[in-house]
Amino acid sequence: MKKAVIIGAGPAGLTAAYELLKRGKGEYEVTVLEESSDMGGISKTVEYNGNRMDMGGHRFFSKIERVNDWWEQILPMQGAPAYDDIILGNRKKLKKGGPDPEKEDRVMLNRHRVSRIYFNSKFYDYPISLKAETFTNMGLLTTLQVGFSYMYSLFFKREEHSLEDFYINRFGRKLYSMFFEHYTENLWGRHPRDIDPSWGAQRVKGLSIVAIIKDIISKMMPSRDQKKVETSLIESFSYPKLGPGELWDVTASFIEEMGGKVIRNARAEKITCDPDNHRVCAVGYVRNGELNSIDADYVISSMPVKELIAGMNDVPRGIAEVAAGLPYRDYMTLGLLVPKINLKNETRIRTVSDIVPDNWVYVHERKVLMGRFQIYNNWSPYLVKDLKNTVWLGLEYFTNEGEKLWNLSDEKFTKFAISEVVKMGLIDSPDDVLDSHVERIKKAYPAYFDTYDRIDEVISYIDGFENLFCVGRNGQHRYNNIDHSMMTSFLTVDSILSGKTDKTDIWNVNTEKEYHEKTKGK
Repeated sequence: MKKAVIIGAGPAGLTAAYELLKRGKGEYEVTVLEESSDMGGISKTVEYNGNRMDMGGHRFFSKIERVNDWWEQILPMQGAPAYDDIILGNRKKLKKGGPDPEKEDRVMLNRHRVSRIYFNSKFYDYPISLKAETFTNMGLLTTLQVGFSYMYSLFFKREEHSLEDFYINRFGRKLYSMFFEHYTENLWGRHPRDIDPSWGAQRVKGLSIVAIIKDIISKMMPSRDQKKVETSLIESFSYPKLGPGELWDVTASFIEEMGGKVIRNARAEKITCDPDNHRVCAVGYVRNGELNSIDADYVISSMPVKELIAGMNDVPRGIAEVAAGLPYRDYMTLGLLVPKINLKNETRIRTVSDIVPDNWVYVHERKVLMGRFQIYNNWSPYLVKDLKNTVWLGLEYFTNEGEKLWNLSDEKFTKFAISEVVKMGLIDSPDDVLDSHVERIKKAYPAYFDTYDRIDEVISYIDGFENLFCVGRNGQHRYNNIDHSMMTSFLTVDSILSGKTDKTDIWNVNTEKEYHEKTKGK
């Protein structure tokens, strides 16, 4: 049997392992090495005192049929759109033939997408809409400034040397200064003028004022197809009943049932290479303080590129320097349990206790460091132990490992975050807090500055090893969504099974606007 070693048990690593075992006709011995004890990477779900936390918020939506079909295999979609009935406390009978989410753990819920911006103590749609409410919130003068600024951007396009140029070309300088500049700098710790525009091309893709207008018109048309809508404008998505980690826990169990190995608390550190024959020979990992080694015919890596290169032998100095300089942004979140929040639901969407219906809210207030907060009640009713009497929040902060915020003790960070919630008026007093829990996630966001402009040198070097494949967000140092990460693994397994050594299509995932449509049905 051929030995395949997969580094990382996030979406990309587990998808690769599952696919290789399922389609490999028993010819592959698959071992997954996971540094932590959890499955899912940053898509894991943390349970604390009966409440569940989604690290970052993960919407399951894709234009790739192959990904959607895969999700359906692992977690069947519920038989009827009964999510709202459940979250409202109504127990209506589900459509016959579909799993009952009240009884089944392995089920995807169909749910609404609501995300807004909180700016100057007012809500704005995200992405910015052209509703009357938007213009009322901005006021006449600001509305006129936004309009003229956008018109100017239509006729005087900037050369896109930075993310700032990218945003101004699509929204105008005024909207950029209101809704992109501060938030982006808070997220990355760098001003948008210092960030490569390719981040916008991958994450925002076709979103612009023109796209928003087209979306408004399309909503008036019958048979609106979400697959033709910009991803940032989708209105519904799927979500695992018990959070995203459920999908990956179930996937890992299937891998083990098929004969694969998932070794937890195993940190890959040494990648033994034979440069003369252009192959990786073995992977060394540390577990319980001991260094172990596994021979490998194939290595599929979702570990951070900088750590992969650092663990390889005989790497040229220039390549090592570029990889070592690749930056990341880390993430901290505070789960906060409160009896209520002081945000009135003025939308038409009803929720339990009449809280606002948002999945998450982007915080653009200059007076706080918080970047975003999630309302777990609105992701799934099964994430919250006492759905009717408590609100379970996730307060999100972006930082770098080693910075002042990161180095705060859990107690001091909790106190600081609660003070910001009070300052924003979400709760009245720290005494309102019923429970809390801190989580820190390293290398949550691969960043597009420092040595990133030379990453092609690293990619070229890695591709020189015919049996080494890089997949996923950190494996490719690319801000991929879950479906992008999974697609890199699908294509990797396709290549292994077919003997293909050209990895161009794997690296091209999420680099072209129409990539999803081009890969449909493959």
